[in-house]
Amino acid sequence: MDFSILFQGLFMSLNKKKDAIIIEDVTHTYKTETGLLPVIKNLTMSIPENGFTAVVGPSGCGKSTLTKLISGLLQPDEGEIFLNGEKIAAPRPTVGMAFQNPVLLEWRSILKNVMLPLEIVPNKLSLEDKKQRAKQLLSLVGLEGFEEKKPSELSGGMRQRASLCRALVHKPEVLILDEPFGALDAFTREDLWQVMHNLRKKEPFTGILITHDLRESIFLADEVVVLSGRPASKQFFVKVPKSKTPKLESLYTSKSIDMLKSLRKQIEIAQSQQEQNK
Repeated sequence: MDFSILFQGLFMSLNKKKDAIIIEDVTHTYKTETGLLPVIKNLTMSIPENGFTAVVGPSGCGKSTLTKLISGLLQPDEGEIFLNGEKIAAPRPTVGMAFQNPVLLEWRSILKNVMLPLEIVPNKLSLEDKKQRAKQLLSLVGLEGFEEKKPSELSGGMRQRASLCRALVHKPEVLILDEPFGALDAFTREDLWQVMHNLRKKEPFTGILITHDLRESIFLADEVVVLSGRPASKQFFVKVPKSKTPKLESLYTSKSIDMLKSLRKQIEIAQSQQEQNK
């Protein structure tokens, strides 16, 4: 027996990350006034524990529907979705979500907005521990000193930072980001990309990012999945090499430019397919 091969296989199995999210042959159709609208068809994909996957595709192809299925807000017509080995059969309070609109409560301070999930999701933290947890995250994203401000007193970028803290404060099993930076100006958006990398270092999470910004997808994610035109299935997949300290300048290297060209080409194919399926 070749023990070197045996030990190599054992080493690889021990170091292989388990999949936190598994989507198996999922199909979903909406019932509309004009008939059935197939949105997702036979979609299979997975996201490893502490991995970060960006999902891109033509507008209306089913990306947001996918987030609702993963969070348990919708149930697939066919197929199954598993989160950390457990089938998703109902909304999961341990899923964090951040959207394009931060939706902060104006009558609560920024600190109390961030603490909100800790008031909803069962936990054993004392009130003081909840405050410290929220303050810790606010400090990580550069909002130390703004804890007692109201949302209207903050800029759009600062409100989105607070929204990210709120989504992570209860240490969710998975963080879903649905176009979280889409409404921000280019400078603020790129600044928040750096904030996201810092958050991942200090607060590791399994994440899925829905975006139309291809630069954002390759800068933030470990891998990018391109969905086909509606009904969506997995059309294309690419791994994104990452450095320990990603810099915006990396988006202008020849490798990044080639990757962006490939993704744009795939989006064009998906858009053409969606037009044909109308």
